Amino acid sequence: MPPPRPLLLAALALAALAPAAVALAPAVAPAPAVAPAPARAPQPVVALLEGAATPLRATGPGAGPGDLRPLGRAVGDASVVGMGEATHGSHEFPATKDRVFRHLVREHGFRTFALEAAWSTGVLLDAYVRYGEGDPRRIMREDFQYTYALANTAEHLALIEWMRDHNRRHPHDPVRFMGDDWGYTGPELYDRVTGHVAATRPELAPRLDALYRGLRPTVPSAEYQKRYLAKPLAERREMAERTGRALALLRSSPPKGGDGREADAYAWTLRHATVIDQTARGYAFDFDDPRQVAAGMRYRDEAMADNIAWWHRHTGHKVLLSGHNNHVGYEPEDPEVLPRTQGAFLRDRLGARYRAVGFTFGQGSFKATDPEEREMLTHTVGPPPPGGNEDTLDRVRHDRYVLDLRTAPPAARRWLATARPTRSVGTAYPEERTTYDIALARSYDVLIHLSRVRAVDLLPVS
Repeated sequence: MPPPRPLLLAALALAALAPAAVALAPAVAPAPAVAPAPARAPQPVVALLEGAATPLRATGPGAGPGDLRPLGRAVGDASVVGMGEATHGSHEFPATKDRVFRHLVREHGFRTFALEAAWSTGVLLDAYVRYGEGDPRRIMREDFQYTYALANTAEHLALIEWMRDHNRRHPHDPVRFMGDDWGYTGPELYDRVTGHVAATRPELAPRLDALYRGLRPTVPSAEYQKRYLAKPLAERREMAERTGRALALLRSSPPKGGDGREADAYAWTLRHATVIDQTARGYAFDFDDPRQVAAGMRYRDEAMADNIAWWHRHTGHKVLLSGHNNHVGYEPEDPEVLPRTQGAFLRDRLGARYRAVGFTFGQGSFKATDPEEREMLTHTVGPPPPGGNEDTLDRVRHDRYVLDLRTAPPAARRWLATARPTRSVGTAYPEERTTYDIALARSYDVLIHLSRVRAVDLLPVS
């Protein structure tokens, strides 16, 4: 039997998305219950926040760089910047990241955009932005399914096309695209690993083929993920045992001599095999056991952090990492479900060379499935209730602004370091909880607040 739905969502942050057409009429969801709501912050705190905030003129690309320079100063000498989002389905979050990434490329030497998406999808999109190989619309349509359906957007396509155009103009200084997640590992990754072994160590090929037998996807992404989740636990664990043995086989067989290109090809092959193993191990938790749920969530974030750290170390690139607030920040929204975040793991690895940027919003719309995950809907929420973080942030006179949480005045920092109700929306809405007590200054280095958001522009699925 498949694992129970609530535990599965907690374990993998996955939401089943039916292939139904997107509903165009917005549905207004009831405000989540918060008991009891704290009193509104006093006006002096609002004034202090307003004095520390710098207005953001635009969310999407096209505006000049002047209003992004304070964010650039906050980034400083960071090697990896995690930029979150309060929903996966609002236009302004990926559009702002697009604008920020272009600025960081031009002004701060960043060269990789990393998305909370499958590593194998990133490999395909990277080939497009670097060499023009493949069709990004087809890649996104075929790979951004089921757990990743909210990544199949016009906003992400615009960024990918800009990256391709940048590389046409700067072929000797390219930007790159990566996916840091493992929820789906496409057939291309298996082909790269087995092809490299067949070409360089053919004597190992039969053993590797036997270990990978039956694992390479032969059905579309959504169906593959659903079938995987429906397998008995013992079978999923046997699959993970085989991917682990395959990885160990590759690690014990480094190239003999050769030049730097051979070493580089081996390093990439080893990382592809590592991600194949991450997929199998990530699905091998017992989702009927709440303790295993938490362990699975922690494993996912640690694996994503490991992929980012490896990419940064291997390429030497500065990386803009795009993910949900609950992944890129330092403190989890619900420690019983996610004990430790990707952002915390990256801070362990990189120290001050990692920066976390969170997003909040006042009101507006976003795409998400209905609670039964039968169809994609446009959901709309009104102004935030009194006493939460967004209520106070929304009282700052700027419609959108950047706030360096580390350099705000002391009284404002004390307010920012106190946990208060804050919206956090995943792939389905409404869920049992969509508001969490979050201390902004303990979770992020920088905050971007937007007074209004609208729903993301999903691309066709057929």
